[in-house]
Amino acid sequence: MEVIHSFLDSVNHRLAWVTTDYAIPWKKYVLLFSWSHHLFETYLLMRQYPNYSKTEPPRQLAAHFTGDVFAKSQAYGKDKAKFSLVSGLFNQILETAVIYYGGYAWAWEVAGNILGKSGYGSEYEIPQSIVFAAVLFAMSSIQSLPVEVYKTFVLEQKHGFNKTTPKLFVTDHIKNWFVALVVGAPFLSAFLAVVRWAGDRFVPWLMAFLLIFQMLMIFIYPSWIQPLFNKLSPLPEGPLRTKIEALASGLKFPLKHLYEIDGSKRSSHSNAYFFGLPWSKHIVVFDTLIKQSTPEEVEAVLAHELGHWYYMHPSQLMLVSQLHIFSILAIFPPFLHSPPLLRSFDFAASAAAKPPILVSFLLFQMILTPLETFVGIGMNFISRKFEWEADAFACELHEKVPGIANVANMGERLGKALTTIHIENLSTVWVDWLFSAVHHSHPTLTERLKALEEHKTKNAPSIKKEL
Repeated sequence: MEVIHSFLDSVNHRLAWVTTDYAIPWKKYVLLFSWSHHLFETYLLMRQYPNYSKTEPPRQLAAHFTGDVFAKSQAYGKDKAKFSLVSGLFNQILETAVIYYGGYAWAWEVAGNILGKSGYGSEYEIPQSIVFAAVLFAMSSIQSLPVEVYKTFVLEQKHGFNKTTPKLFVTDHIKNWFVALVVGAPFLSAFLAVVRWAGDRFVPWLMAFLLIFQMLMIFIYPSWIQPLFNKLSPLPEGPLRTKIEALASGLKFPLKHLYEIDGSKRSSHSNAYFFGLPWSKHIVVFDTLIKQSTPEEVEAVLAHELGHWYYMHPSQLMLVSQLHIFSILAIFPPFLHSPPLLRSFDFAASAAAKPPILVSFLLFQMILTPLETFVGIGMNFISRKFEWEADAFACELHEKVPGIANVANMGERLGKALTTIHIENLSTVWVDWLFSAVHHSHPTLTERLKALEEHKTKNAPSIKKEL
């Protein structure tokens, strides 16, 4: 522990100038970073946009995408790109206005006034921070509402994906606000309490708290939160359940529950995933995936997902995320004690004299925007590597676990399943490489099918031998 604290003290010493230098125009830097990021995103969209004007799919997909399906896919992609350009500019202008005109300082003052009417003063930092977060959440909800309405009831409706009714849309938002209050307020209180209790040596303690919270959410989310929005039902007895259970048993995957989720309640998009603790896992299959694919194809999708478990990809991603969190928290203390930072964003001298933890952290995150863009690209790179490995696992399943029957052609089935999912979801098949690097956590369909075909050729001798 002392080694960690010595390292953190060294970092804080090097950044000590942050706490005293009033000459740094933090607000101007944040606005510059924000607009640079927006222009970069716009540039990426403009690189991708010409791909939606192509009239034929890639050669590898020509046999799978009919002219009508490809045209619909291109139209959907083009409409989503236009929507992203307009909504991105809309959000950017509003965010700029909030920052430029001191919106965060105003929200802190509003929170203080609300507490003041209840007899609480500025010394009650945690209650004021919770009200401050609620004010920002309300502002964000109002800002995003027209964008969400258009996306759900115009864009998704136009292309046949929306299944959300206006009533469901409203109740979903009410439930989201309820969850934010019930879960968010206690989490935020504990977060701030840990930092206040530990002082400048809060980093390892806060990381431990965040890790414990993540573990708790593994229990809380599927048990109490997800049922508010979707119905999880045991997957009915039949060929699909039998295949998945045999696959899990052969891999010694600790399957506890196998669910079907009513994803069609809101959208016709499809998916499958697993969650849980190392000794107790749950598999969830969307009803849309079951309707769109054969049991053999769904089994292949689950074989891919279990490949992530086999190679411990979730654990590796959690380790990477912990390192990411540590690096962020390691450089946060100087910003936590920086009156110049708050004054730059129009906070009153009384608030800046003893910077509130939540306010400082929020402004600190804005400053990190350029770095987080590169972190996101790095995380996408790791995620794509894991996707390649999971695809390869499905192809090599007959070699890795010889005891499982009828899995020799799993790679071929996975290719069919991926193609079906892309066709049903009208996913884009022409993708600019830089746009993909920044935005996509999965390889493109063309890349995955090519790799699956290579695995098929490579494994052909062993499959013939097995047969």
